[in-house]
Amino acid sequence: MKVCIPGKKWWRKQAGSAALAALALLTAMPAAADTRPTLLVMGDSLSAAHNIEQDAGWVNLLRERLEDNAQVINASISGETSSGAGARFPGLLDKHSPELVVLELGGNDGLRGLPPDELYANLAQMVEQSQSADARVLLLGIDIPPNYGRTYRQAFTHIYPRLAATYHVALVPFLLDGIALDEALMQDDGIHPTAEAQPRVLDNVWPVLAPLLKAAEG
Repeated sequence: MKVCIPGKKWWRKQAGSAALAALALLTAMPAAADTRPTLLVMGDSLSAAHNIEQDAGWVNLLRERLEDNAQVINASISGETSSGAGARFPGLLDKHSPELVVLELGGNDGLRGLPPDELYANLAQMVEQSQSADARVLLLGIDIPPNYGRTYRQAFTHIYPRLAATYHVALVPFLLDGIALDEALMQDDGIHPTAEAQPRVLDNVWPVLAPLLKAAEG
């Protein structure tokens, strides 16, 4: 009886078939879901690292602090207004499905003299849309220079606590607290913090943000 011993070509063919079968199995298996909470930052130049290295901005420092415990999406744009952000916001909510939304907006509206009620309405709409999407919200309060007049400035700064109280959302009353009046921590324009100030900005945000992230992880 003649025994036929498979040659090298036969073995290669079998190995190739096995590899293809394994690849097909891996392709058919569903990808592991990313269970990390997603944090979406909607802001203007204060959150877009204006005139400094992107890596030095407070949002990127937040990303580094969180390491792999959360996904941070920075949708901030220098010069952004509340109406411009509002137009982009629904698409970003649909795309990223964030558990947490950080709203840092209003500075450019204030500098342009937008009526406070309009700013309130624009921010309220984004808060409502976030809550409808089951996302927690953190408001970051902004101030404007005193030369805009006491009446306008008070109406402007009061928008943020009003929103927080009405919609029961978290609030950092003033993002640049302890920074804005320190010339050493501000750029020459007197509006934007320096790279050296960015850790201080994050320190202002973190005590309010951290509990929200912990709740989102649960």
